[in-house]
Amino acid sequence: MTGSVAIAHTVVDTAAGLRVLIDTLLAEPMYALDTEFHREKTYFPAVALLQFGWQDQIALVDPLAVDISPLAELLASDVLCVVHACQQDLDVLQRSCGTVPSRLFDTQLAAGFLGYASPSLANLLSSEMGLKVMKADRLTDWLRRPLTAEQESYAASDVAHLLELYRLLVDQLTMVGRLEWAVAECEALRLRPAGPGDPDEAWWKLKDSRGLRGKGRSVAQTVTAWREQRAAETDQPVRFVLPDLAISALAQKPPRTLDDLRSLRGLDDRHRRGPAAAGLLAAVERGLA
Repeated sequence: MTGSVAIAHTVVDTAAGLRVLIDTLLAEPMYALDTEFHREKTYFPAVALLQFGWQDQIALVDPLAVDISPLAELLASDVLCVVHACQQDLDVLQRSCGTVPSRLFDTQLAAGFLGYASPSLANLLSSEMGLKVMKADRLTDWLRRPLTAEQESYAASDVAHLLELYRLLVDQLTMVGRLEWAVAECEALRLRPAGPGDPDEAWWKLKDSRGLRGKGRSVAQTVTAWREQRAAETDQPVRFVLPDLAISALAQKPPRTLDDLRSLRGLDDRHRRGPAAAGLLAAVERGLA
C-alpha cells in the first residue's frame, strides 16, 4: 500500500459470508493469508483478524464475530496458501481452526534463497516491487471493536501484493535453479510442530540457563516445565505465572518447605500458598531427584 490510500476490501463477520468466502477461495489456484493476534495477556495467541487476498480482492474475517473453524476446509484443500513469515500464523491457525494449510509458500523463507536475510514484508515489497507500504502502529489493539479505517487498511495491505510477490520470487528462483529448494523448505516449515514446544525444553530459553550446573540445572528444568504447564492451563503468559528471577532463585537455593519459599526473591504471596506453592515444591523435588 502506498501512502495512506485506503485499500478496497470486504469485512466478513457472518457465517453466511464466511461460507461464500470459503467457496470462492476453493475455486482459486491460490490465496494470500495473514493474521493479526495478541498474546501479551495470554499463553496462547488470541486471534483478532484474518486477511485473505486473491486476484484483485481482499476480505477481512472477524473471528470475534464469526466462528472461523470452517476455514479448516479451505486450509486442508489443495489451494496454495501464500504467506510471509508465517510460523506464528501457523500457531494461530492450528489452535483456532485445528489445522494448517496443506500447501504453503512463505515469501520470507523463499527470499532467503535469493540472498535476502529474513526481510520484512515492507522491505521485500520495496526491493522487488518498488512499493512503499504503510507502517503499522505496533501498539494497536486488534481485539478492540470496531476497528478503525486505518487498522482495516493496514491489515488489507498485508495481503494486497503477496500473490504478485509470490510470482516474482518464483520466476527468479526458477531462473537460478533454486525453486525446488525453496518449496522443500516451505514444506518443512509447514510440517514443523505448531504451538507451544516441549515443556521440558522451556528452560533453554532462560537468560541464565548456560550458567546452571548440577542440581540447579535440574531444578530449573522441572520448575520451568511446571510454569509452562500452569500457564497453558490458565492461559496466562509464563511471566505472569512465575518470573525468571524466581526460577533462578529456586535453582540456586532449592526450597523444601513453605518457610524456604518465603525467603526467596522473585516470589510473591500467591507463590507461597495453596496449589501454586504445592506445585512449586513438587517441581523442585522432581528436579532434586
